Amino acid sequence: MTATTVSRWARRYVIVSALFLAFWQSTALIGLPQQTEVLLGIYGFVLHMIFGKAYSLIPSYFNRQLTPDPAPMIQFPLTVVGTSCLIGASLTDGPDWVGAVGAILWGVGVAVFLGALLWTIRDNLTGRETATGQSNVDRRPIDRLANGFIPVALLYLFAGSYETVAIYGGLPTLFDGYFPQVAHLLAAGTAALLIFALGFRLLPRFLVASPPRSLVTVVLPAGAFGPVLLASYLYDGRWFQLGAIIETIAVISYALTYGILFMRSERRRVGFYGVLAGAGSGVLGVLLGVSFAFGQPTSSLVRAHFRLNVLGFLGLTIIGIAYQFYPPAIGTLRGASDRTALVSIVTIAGGLLFQVIGFIGQLSFIIQTGELLTFIGALMYAYLLIAVFQTR
Repeated sequence: MTATTVSRWARRYVIVSALFLAFWQSTALIGLPQQTEVLLGIYGFVLHMIFGKAYSLIPSYFNRQLTPDPAPMIQFPLTVVGTSCLIGASLTDGPDWVGAVGAILWGVGVAVFLGALLWTIRDNLTGRETATGQSNVDRRPIDRLANGFIPVALLYLFAGSYETVAIYGGLPTLFDGYFPQVAHLLAAGTAALLIFALGFRLLPRFLVASPPRSLVTVVLPAGAFGPVLLASYLYDGRWFQLGAIIETIAVISYALTYGILFMRSERRRVGFYGVLAGAGSGVLGVLLGVSFAFGQPTSSLVRAHFRLNVLGFLGLTIIGIAYQFYPPAIGTLRGASDRTALVSIVTIAGGLLFQVIGFIGQLSFIIQTGELLTFIGALMYAYLLIAVFQTR
């Protein structure tokens, strides 16, 4: 499979991710169980974007070429159909086998993904070989450090996926079989840590600026250690408090790092504003989350925390990076432009802020207004990607 073919499959993962986002936001308007939100937001939207881009980014960052190269094609129907079955099982009182089949398909798909990437980098697991050229020799220390945490994120993906199969399939669980623990493994352990590690390689090059090395050395270890404490001791005592503090340090330090990069850069492309909005949402999300460790969370605040982190931190960051990889202005469909992309970012970020205010104040009309805005923004994002891919 050539690099062009891998890129073609990456686009399929990206568009499926965007469709899961739009479906999530449409169903939020009518209300849905929290577990369904987790499946749509993390398994559907966030992780499919990660799958698509990881197949090309991780091998190249480790100075390798993807092998076995049919992996993106083999995995695609497994995780897409598996996620869809899990979502269907969470929305209905149908037979348990639907969820079990979905979990097995998901687990096999993730095994293909992990097997392909780990086989590809098997002789360079620490990431010492970075493919960083002589023109960027000053970036090598950060590149090597960032590479070293990518296998940790993949380990979290394995743990979260095994736990998913165990919960639905009746196997022995690693933790307590409590689904929010799985959400923290996959969202904080896999997705956030990959945003940190891959971001410290991507973002400085996008912005043509250098991040403060001292902050990078704080973000990566904290981002690797915090999620295991959160998942293991969720809502339970001092270890949970420690995990919440560590994860808060990681996200705030990342936001400061990106803010410094943004200020140092002379570039002002539309995607960078999405990443900036994502960093700000992440700070709000972890501050709300750390309050749970020292207080009593309510169901509405838990939902606000989830949306700030998954739709805000992870989601807006993904959208911003997607607009950098797939510039909206090259789309030939009507309305495809950087201005439309900026409106989509503002609409999602603004709608999310409305939702958080509504959840805190128990104001259903404000929540529904925010959900309508984020749905509109999600549709715009999906449309812009379709416009770009139709052109290509």
